[in-house]
Amino acid sequence: QVQLVESGGGLVQPGGSLRLSCAVSGYVSDYYNIGWFRQAPGKEREGVACMGQTIGSTFYADSVKGRFTISRDNAKNTVYLQMNSLKPEDTAVYYCAAVVTSWWPVNSWEGYDHWGQGTQVTVSS
Repeated sequence: QVQLVESGGGLVQPGGSLRLSCAVSGYVSDYYNIGWFRQAPGKEREGVACMGQTIGSTFYADSVKGRFTISRDNAKNTVYLQMNSLKPEDTAVYYCAAVVTSWWPVNSWEGYDHWGQGTQVTVSS
């Protein structure tokens, strides 16, 4: 059973940076894709960044492309989301999620069946 625990959220000023971490209680071979989603108050949850098992297989939402970077440290079983040039509209609860049961294309945002509890990111001056 893959379990996910996020950390690293907080309050940051516009233009600042944060790095979120997702500790995974499994191995890369235990899931197909892993990604970050976010949900702002009154809005639907949206995909932010994700990666497949293959090195270099990453996909980003247009709204964060060039500002956010997803990465993985296999030795630590941890996935990161480096967020730079943060904007107030990036304020949301950020969730780490994994595709475990069935394969889906990495750019589909589909099939995520294991979720962390979320971590709050607030961008405000």
